[in-house]
Amino acid sequence: MSDLLVERGGWRFYECDAGGPPIVAERDAVDIVGAAFVARPDWIVIPLARLGAGFLDLKTGLAGAVLQKFVNYAFRVAILGDVSTQTATNKPLSDFVRETNRGTQIWFVADRRELVARLRR
Repeated sequence: MSDLLVERGGWRFYECDAGGPPIVAERDAVDIVGAAFVARPDWIVIPLARLGAGFLDLKTGLAGAVLQKFVNYAFRVAILGDVSTQTATNKPLSDFVRETNRGTQIWFVADRRELVARLRR
């Protein structure tokens, strides 16, 4: 399977394949931006499984750098998957997820249904 453009609830989503290359550096975000740019999605959806080792460890700076690339290119991103196990034991990550979810550019959502429900609000 590969990345694809999907329409749900009147929104266009560029859905990254969970089996695609892991996001381990800023250049990986640029690759996704380049691929999504042509599709002009409302949201880029990145499965949790696609995030490389260290992404959710905020000390590495990887999450901030990668997500900032998407913001710089005016893309909204949904990280798709349950991060409750990671946030339960990691206060900085819990705070990061809570703060990004308050905004409009980056969201952590458990599944597609939650994403579409948030968009309907």
